[in-house]
Amino acid sequence: MTSLPQKIYPVVDTARWVDRLGGAGARFIQLRIKDLPHDALLAEIRAAHAFAKTHGVCLVLNDYWQIALDEGIGYLHLGQEDLDTADLGAIRKAGIRLGLSTHSHEELDRALACKPDYVALGPVWPTRLKKMPFGPQGTERLTEWKTLIGDLPLVAIGGITLDRLRPCLEAGADSVAAVSAFTQHADPEGQVKAWLAEAGETAEQPG
Repeated sequence: MTSLPQKIYPVVDTARWVDRLGGAGARFIQLRIKDLPHDALLAEIRAAHAFAKTHGVCLVLNDYWQIALDEGIGYLHLGQEDLDTADLGAIRKAGIRLGLSTHSHEELDRALACKPDYVALGPVWPTRLKKMPFGPQGTERLTEWKTLIGDLPLVAIGGITLDRLRPCLEAGADSVAAVSAFTQHADPEGQVKAWLAEAGETAEQPG
């Protein structure tokens, strides 16, 4: 099973963050944009893709699978609701790697049937960024998920801060995602370096 590019996984909503965090050493970044007009959305995705290439970042596009196909973006992340409309056959035919969100055993079963390249579990801790129908999973659920999925990479997400990074890794996560820990921090670039150090990685030697 292919490993993930890095143990830290920032999730951002603009191309500029890909430039900033990629320049600081992040090599695995998800672009998650909501509610932009199509032209502005496409421009933002193209800019993020260009920044990713500049910094050697593995860019993961959230949701917009057709744009990922059209723009040659190599990694896609889909939520459970996205699976209802995504053309998994076309995604696979294009060679795009796929990550899927899970929050319950039923969702995990559905995700595994799609043969993803990783599954994400969340929220591990409470999160204020989006209303979640599922309560906090806890690190024990990470360990359970890892036991169930074996060699398939596992991403932890939801309410994760620097001091919660190592408990997630020790519980079985292969990579740890966060939004506000980076984008709402006074020193986002410093956070990247601190997370890499805590994960036992360096900017020069990703995953």
